[in-house]
Parts: sequence; structure tokens; C-alpha cells
Amino acid sequence: MGQNWRAESHEKQYIGAIMKSILLSIKPDYAKSILSGIKKFEYRRIRSKEKINRIFIYATAPIQKIVGEVTVEDVVSDTPTNVWNKTKVSSGMDLESFQKYFTDAEVAHAYALGEVIKYNIPKDLHEFHITKAPQSFIYIDLE
Repeated sequence: MGQNWRAESHEKQYIGAIMKSILLSIKPDYAKSILSGIKKFEYRRIRSKEKINRIFIYATAPIQKIVGEVTVEDVVSDTPTNVWNKTKVSSGMDLESFQKYFTDAEVAHAYALGEVIKYNIPKDLHEFHITKAPQSFIYIDLE
């Protein structure tokens, strides 16, 4: 992508542009698959309205911590069938789980994941000034 990154503790900031990030609540098994590089797409029924560059990974119960972050390379939006056909090789999930998640959905969204950073020490929500985990997602302000 040719972008310049400057590392600052657990955050990275894009030089010369506003970075939009979201925190997603993700089941622990899927969070682990993302952090290990197996799962290259994160599927959602609802897409963020703003273009995002990074996802912070909140592993749901029983972990209930922010376990890492991943850059977003692209977003694939289409019918669930077409999204599955475009992403299934690196989906990190089986077709049955995908179909169950998208039951009655007309549109599916797949965030194409890039560089993964796994936190050595998972972080609490309050470290990001968040009081409770979002149902879908929440925008994160890094400033």
C-alpha cells in the first residue's frame, strides 16, 4: 500500500491522514483464527458507514478482552452467496456457520484483513474509554 506508519505503544497512526478504526466483538475461536492468520475475512451483516483502516479485536466471553488488532485491506459487499464464493478459501469458517449467520440477509460484508498485531497482554475496554462491548461495532478515536 505504500503507507507510512509510526508505531506508538499499542497504537499506530497513519501519517498525513485520519485513521478510522472500529472495535468488533468477535467470538474467541474466530478471534484466535484471525490472530493466527488463518481467518482472512471478518463477516458482518452491517458495515461501518465510514471507511476504516483497522479493527480492534474484542474477544467475547469468556475472555472479554481486546486481544489484538488487524488492518483492513478492503471490504467485499454483495449477496451472501457471492461473498462466500469470493472469500471461502480464507474464511476461517465453514459454510454452515456462514449460512446460519447470514440467514435472511440480502447483503453480506466481508472485511479483508491484513497485518495482524496480537497483544502480549490483552487490554480491558476501559483502556479504550469504552464501558461495554458493542453488539456490532464501535468507532475508536485514537487521538
